[in-house]
Amino acid sequence: MNLLDLTNGSRALERALYGEELSFKDGLELMAYEDIHTLGLVADMLRRNVKGNTVTFTCSYYINYTNVCAASCPLCAFYRKETDHDAYTLSVDDMVKRAGIAVSMGANELHIVGGFHPRLRLEYYEDMIRAIKSRFKDVKIKAFTPAEIFFIAKVTHNTVREVLLRLKDAGLDALAGGGAEIFHDEVRSKIVRGKCSADEWLSTAEEAHRLGIKGNCTMLYAHIEEDKHIIDHLIRLRELQKRTRGFLTFIPLRFSKDNTELLAKGMLKDYPSTYDLRITAVSRLMLTNAIDSISVYWLALGKKMAQVCLCYGGNDLVGTAFSEEIYKAAGVKNATSIDELVHMIREVNRIPALRDTFHNIVRYF
Repeated sequence: MNLLDLTNGSRALERALYGEELSFKDGLELMAYEDIHTLGLVADMLRRNVKGNTVTFTCSYYINYTNVCAASCPLCAFYRKETDHDAYTLSVDDMVKRAGIAVSMGANELHIVGGFHPRLRLEYYEDMIRAIKSRFKDVKIKAFTPAEIFFIAKVTHNTVREVLLRLKDAGLDALAGGGAEIFHDEVRSKIVRGKCSADEWLSTAEEAHRLGIKGNCTMLYAHIEEDKHIIDHLIRLRELQKRTRGFLTFIPLRFSKDNTELLAKGMLKDYPSTYDLRITAVSRLMLTNAIDSISVYWLALGKKMAQVCLCYGGNDLVGTAFSEEIYKAAGVKNATSIDELVHMIREVNRIPALRDTFHNIVRYF
């Protein structure tokens, strides 16, 4: 069978099969393409060409250092104000203790993020990273989203560059990828409140990349966005990646609606049951030749849907997510074991592999 027969006359799919960079118009065509199975088949071919049949994950432990946040985003169920009874901020000693628990569980990566605390000094973040690194030299610290970095710079009266340099000197290995949400202002203006703009997120990530600090990138979907907002977001990430090659993986994050203002106000749209598959496939097709790894966040999708997304262009399951609190606040059950992830991967006839933060293979199973 000629591979071009699969495209059913779709110019965008044909270009994707040839590995060409897709345009905004191509992206809209793919988002509207009716045959979701063919879309997934093409995306999976490209995945196999780039990443083979290995599915990776890391043994990650999440530490959310504070839930106090100066922002009050309608999409978030995690944030608290300082006066709330369940507001918290971990001390540096608390962080080191959590890191010790993580290491004892076999974690090779600490994922450290938190709210936008208005009164924490830059030294708090430096001391946190330095104290953990002094005790646990081998664990990688992937911490702070570009949105957090931008806020820390603003509230501590430093430049983004100065914040990044000081955190890197303290031992920061990589940036987390959250806070991107949806870049287009038609959506961003409605789903975030008190967070950096799209351009500020992108410029902060670019500054980090220029300083040798790589990181992940994300997109939050399935709330109020339209097709054009998805494609706009992917292209903006792709353009930055072409300049810096600093993104390690792209992680589409399904919005978890429980306990959020967006749900309470009845703002959410309905999306088809295949939407997760389409987002995974289109992400692979739009980011071809830019971001090689497309991660499937099983925590937000559920394990069964995550397995299917691995057949629609995904090649990575992110990690074990021990002690994750942000999705938990929105009603999502969290954490899994290495054995469970290995089993999930083998069930879809792929090769499981533990990786490090920088997507180097540590061991196969």
